[in-house]
Amino acid sequence: MIAEAGIERHAQSASRPVSPTEERNPRTRDIDVVSTAEMVRMITDEDAAVIAAVRAAHPRIVEAIDLAVDGIRAGGRVHYVGSGTSGRMGLLDAAELLPTYGVGEEMFVPHLAGGLSAFRKSAEGAEDDVEAGGALVRDVGPADIVFGIAASGGTPYVGGALDMGRARGARTVLLASNPFASLAPKADVPILVNTGPEAITGSTRMKAGTAQKLVLNTFSTAVMVRLGKTYSNLMVEVIASNAKLRGRLVRLLTQATDLAPDVCENALAATDGDLRIALVMLVAGVDRSAATGALAAEPGRFGSPSVREALATLGKNRA
Repeated sequence: MIAEAGIERHAQSASRPVSPTEERNPRTRDIDVVSTAEMVRMITDEDAAVIAAVRAAHPRIVEAIDLAVDGIRAGGRVHYVGSGTSGRMGLLDAAELLPTYGVGEEMFVPHLAGGLSAFRKSAEGAEDDVEAGGALVRDVGPADIVFGIAASGGTPYVGGALDMGRARGARTVLLASNPFASLAPKADVPILVNTGPEAITGSTRMKAGTAQKLVLNTFSTAVMVRLGKTYSNLMVEVIASNAKLRGRLVRLLTQATDLAPDVCENALAATDGDLRIALVMLVAGVDRSAATGALAAEPGRFGSPSVREALATLGKNRA
């Protein structure tokens, strides 16, 4: 017997679910008859346990981050693969990287079972298609990361992608909420976040989905930081596609430099809205030409220098 999340269960028992996410939660059996206030308490109490479960997985998350950074620097990409809620979480994480860090499918590629239409209308049957999972990553190589996301840790679609990734020499990661995940042996880095039984049995959009969101936020954010997409804890590659984001550029510059907003607005205007160049200009006290030169990509290295590297080149180092 194995004690998990306050209940005892048989690992891989034929008569019981093989994932804690499918177990019946003893703490919420009366959820349909209690008051609304008590119902909310039950749900949020279950949610509160997710943070500790994610924290317990930190070492594996660190491994996945380092794999991804090395892979991207070598010209590879991260391929998120999942179905249902899991796939939607991967799609959401990848989509949010473009406006916040200026990164698109050249680094992060989401794959959702059933295609983009499954984001709005469920296509749960697609998760059983092993061949489809493999086909979507058939062109990966040794620098790529195939990152499977599956609450149960056993989704065939994800398994097909992990198998193909390994066959092609790519590194593989699995994010699951099942410590007994059957796909774990297919992953170089299995991130198994044991969130236990859901408040509503089997509804993995709840605690398991929350854990996926937390892990993916941490993973992709840390990768962006390691790749020089921030200066201190400030985003410096925001795509200012609307008035709110254009205002954010000015605030980021004022926060980074302690200069007046009008000074920062003028610097942005002088650089055609390029936050990185404006920041280097203001912090280093140089003109646009010198800042642009310090940020210029060098032959044979991944990407352009970070803001910190550019400032160091100019003899300045301010946080």
